[in-house]
Amino acid sequence: MKRLLAIVELGGYPNLLPLYERLGYAAEVVGSQRKARAALKRQVPDVVVAEYNYQTDFRDRSSNLETLTAILQRHPEVRLIVFYLPEHAAALARFRERFPVHAAIAYPVEVEAVEQALLRA
Repeated sequence: MKRLLAIVELGGYPNLLPLYERLGYAAEVVGSQRKARAALKRQVPDVVVAEYNYQTDFRDRSSNLETLTAILQRHPEVRLIVFYLPEHAAALARFRERFPVHAAIAYPVEVEAVEQALLRA
């Protein structure tokens, strides 16, 4: 069975757990980057779904995902799907120059867009 790690920090989109299960994923849902890092130590998933939260006040990074992607660089087979606010598209583009992102889906997140990204993963 395929494994998926969903990181829901802020939410604001539909519950995607039924979709994950329908597509054959054993999904683990966590509510913080800290819990996501702990989950990655236990088991490396096939797909990570996370929110891209751009932060201008971070001193050494631009978003919540830099630490996570540093870990994922050791596992290039893992596909990363991110949800982002349209006003942060330019910051996400800079992020994608440094880190591989399988799919980026703008808010409002549509179930069909997530499904298509997972089918391509």
